[in-house]
Amino acid sequence: MAADPPDEAVAGHYGDPYREQRLLLSGRGAVDLSHRPVLRISGPDRLPWLHSLLSQHVADLRPGESREALVLSPHGHVEHHLHLVETGEDVLAHVEPGTAEALVAFLDSMRFLLRVEVAVDPSLAVVWTPPLASSPPSAAEGATVRTSEAVTSTGFGSYHLVPAEAVDRMLVEPAGLLAHEALRVAALRPRLGLDTDHRTLPHEVGWLASAVHLDKGCYRGQETVARVHNLGRPPRRLVLLHLDGSDSELPAVGSPVLLGEREAGRLGTVARHAELGPIALALVKRTVPDDAALVVGGVAASVDSAAVVVEPDSQAREAAAARANLMRFR
Repeated sequence: MAADPPDEAVAGHYGDPYREQRLLLSGRGAVDLSHRPVLRISGPDRLPWLHSLLSQHVADLRPGESREALVLSPHGHVEHHLHLVETGEDVLAHVEPGTAEALVAFLDSMRFLLRVEVAVDPSLAVVWTPPLASSPPSAAEGATVRTSEAVTSTGFGSYHLVPAEAVDRMLVEPAGLLAHEALRVAALRPRLGLDTDHRTLPHEVGWLASAVHLDKGCYRGQETVARVHNLGRPPRRLVLLHLDGSDSELPAVGSPVLLGEREAGRLGTVARHAELGPIALALVKRTVPDDAALVVGGVAASVDSAAVVVEPDSQAREAAAARANLMRFR
């Protein structure tokens, strides 16, 4: 069964999404992410050039080393999210489906007289394996396999860049995108476009830790990154929501998150987790306390206070503590 947009080019599941989740949780299985475009960035100036454009420190990448990185707007909002790896000959980067054309156009506009070339490479595809996997999946005999392992604080698996014709042979124990997304949501790993919008700052969704280098030189959007980091007060925060599972229909991506009658945020990816039940990522105002009773699309929702990406506003925390103290003496 095909996945939902923007992932309809790959399988949503192979018959039993919960079994496929458990397969991945055990450290086995692989997920076809071949709908993610792979960019090949070549030329002797590629690393210093990318270093000047991206949020991440990549000037001294050695062959086999990988990074997560962002392209930011002049105001510091996230425009692109990349997983990239240096091969010794070029840089390979895979990105969200539907974003490659705009990213290539931006990079081309910034080449000037530097010796770099940027193009989508349709000969390569992406396969994901879970964090506990002991080794990457086996490709066809004689195939060259390039491996990009995402460097994240959550340790959320590995992305293998492989020959496109080898993907089917690498899915020995396949799991669909529904299983992958359930694990991603539980791991608090946001996706560009689903869990972000045009106003998203890296600080709000945890990308400050995995995709931003705070001590590198100038790049587009750096002033905003430094200012928000120094103030320590991003306006919103990514949270994990537990949804009431009594309704067969779950709310859609983009649904307003309501606190009483007031809109407090926006719903991101929604998933049915084999152990946690219905869960979702959401971007909510930083003033929303962890104990808030939320409603999304008519479904009750609560924040998982143990899954912290950005701390709630201190005043909200103090108010929540005061309410808890009042309840103790009633």
